[in-house]
Amino acid sequence: MSRIRTARGRQSGIGSYVVLGLLFLVVLFPVYYGLVGSFMGERDTNSFPPALWPVSGLHPENYGDALGIIPLGNQYLTSVLQTLVITAGQMVTSALAAYAFVFLPLRWRAFWFGVFLSTMMIPYESIIIPNYLLISQWGLKDTIAGLTLPFLATGFGAFLLRQSFLSFPMELRDAARVDGAGHFRFLFSILLPLSRPSLAALGIWSALSAWNMYFWPLLATEDPRHQTIQIGISQLQTSDGDSPGMVLAGVMLALFPTLLLVIFGQRFIVRGLTAGAVK
Repeated sequence: MSRIRTARGRQSGIGSYVVLGLLFLVVLFPVYYGLVGSFMGERDTNSFPPALWPVSGLHPENYGDALGIIPLGNQYLTSVLQTLVITAGQMVTSALAAYAFVFLPLRWRAFWFGVFLSTMMIPYESIIIPNYLLISQWGLKDTIAGLTLPFLATGFGAFLLRQSFLSFPMELRDAARVDGAGHFRFLFSILLPLSRPSLAALGIWSALSAWNMYFWPLLATEDPRHQTIQIGISQLQTSDGDSPGMVLAGVMLALFPTLLLVIFGQRFIVRGLTAGAVK
């Protein structure tokens, strides 16, 4: 009987790996085709059925054409600066808000935390026009400040770090207080170093969200030199030298940073999102 159960367990394990392998190929295929397609000529990209490999030869000039038609270098730099500022702002504001909700003697703490979380339920489309009017009145269009100011705080980040801080042993907080540590010393010297998985998860999530923004940068910028890489890709599709291979080259240039971030930060995302789930 035990042998039969062992054999069934092995078969179910093999079946699970087969299913996971197939799902992995399905998820990976768009990335593969984007990379291969960026080296294809128009003959391969317009063929039917679609070519899965550059039959007519490699065309690395697609990347040069993408960089030449639009100011992709400036747009790349703008995207990097926007991502860094938004990520840093959300991590700082989320850490301070989460610390206040956990360690400060706030009156009606649960109520105010609920109000804070309710901001996550507000549709982004309902506040984008007031944000645009404010940025325009302040003269911040085509600037990094205009791209980043509406996104320097997030309810999700405060919620994530609050859950992590709740699992922190209060005995250590009391010991730090006896040792004379104030709020900022305790936060930056003890609490945040011990909450690195949650901070890393928040940083990766914020960076991915900021890098992939499209609608707000489209409204907040007019000069192509100050626009982001996501807008630049859409401009490749409407340029005079429209080529599917060139568009895919631009897509891969925008995809590489996020792909590397997810690959190397995956373990931090899992650890950070599960921190505080079990006390």
